[in-house]
Amino acid sequence: MQRIRSIVFTILAMMIAGATFLFAASVGLAIAGIVSVLMIGSMLAAKLQPAPVRATARNDRRAPGQREPRIWNDGRGTIIDL
Repeated sequence: MQRIRSIVFTILAMMIAGATFLFAASVGLAIAGIVSVLMIGSMLAAKLQPAPVRATARNDRRAPGQREPRIWNDGRGTIIDL
């Protein structure tokens, strides 16, 4: 009788351990899926951001002996470096 009870408890413990492992694995896969979707969304959102555009001044308006002013747009406004 003791031997049968020992075998039943062993099988029951193995079933509980297997169910726990399956639950943990499914939760881990769900978390990995959510994180990958968020990463892909973040990557696509970064690609849709407008890139800064470099603007240049025309040379015909410059006085002789002066350097060309640097003008660029950093995304927050136009910057003019005279």
